Amino acid sequence: MRKFLVHSGLCVLILTSACNRELHRIEKSGDPERKLDYANKLYDKKKYATAQQLYEELRPVYKGTDKFEDINYRNAYCSYNLRDYVQAAFLFKNYLDAFPNSPRAQEVDYMQAFCYYKQSPKVPLDQTNTIKAISALQTFINEFPNGDKVPEANLLIELCRKKLEQKEFNAAELYFNLGYYKAANIAFKSLMRNYPDSDKGDGYKLYAIRSSYRYAQISIPEKQLERYQAVLTEYMDFNDHYGQSKLKPDAEKYYNLAQNNIKILEHEQNKAKSAQ
Repeated sequence: MRKFLVHSGLCVLILTSACNRELHRIEKSGDPERKLDYANKLYDKKKYATAQQLYEELRPVYKGTDKFEDINYRNAYCSYNLRDYVQAAFLFKNYLDAFPNSPRAQEVDYMQAFCYYKQSPKVPLDQTNTIKAISALQTFINEFPNGDKVPEANLLIELCRKKLEQKEFNAAELYFNLGYYKAANIAFKSLMRNYPDSDKGDGYKLYAIRSSYRYAQISIPEKQLERYQAVLTEYMDFNDHYGQSKLKPDAEKYYNLAQNNIKILEHEQNKAKSAQ
């Protein structure tokens, strides 16, 4: 095994050295055609870093020629294949700006949007690039509504929206867990408005009911009656929209608790009035 690794390492060194020598000869020759041919060979062999170096050198040389478009196209894909998605998105955009009527425009427009998607981070992190990805993908769909990549673009938008939904849910749940029940109630209702087609809507509504009930519990006595009544209103809304939900018994529990507390509070108010 050791001999094999040593042999493999020597082969790599020899090949690298040979490539460096050839590149040096081409650079020394000053022949742009020869350099471009070599860059394309490196690109085809997936040697993207060196190919991109050459394409960048050749861009000003071939600007205004019929080879300029292909150089820009390959250069952008070099960044993409090197997983430099920030640079790739920039280069794909530059390509579209320079060649808006190219037969490759649809492909490149999608790739620009896809690069934003590839930059989308994990849920806990800032989602600016996720929002950019949704915008870019929607722009692509609007521009090429019958394009082959439209179904894939729609799927990516859905995945991005699920990520944003999860992040918003995490924030709302944190409010609830920290005991900020008014803020939690507002956050869960905002979540429902932002994602009306979510399959988790009944769960968000249940959280809103629970938040409303807990908020009523910790309120000053003068505010408790109206806030328990708000719980009843929340439940009625749940019943209207999610009457068949498996979470209905949980929602109903808070409805019954709120009703009982309202009865107690009204009894105490009537008792205090009678005492006057």
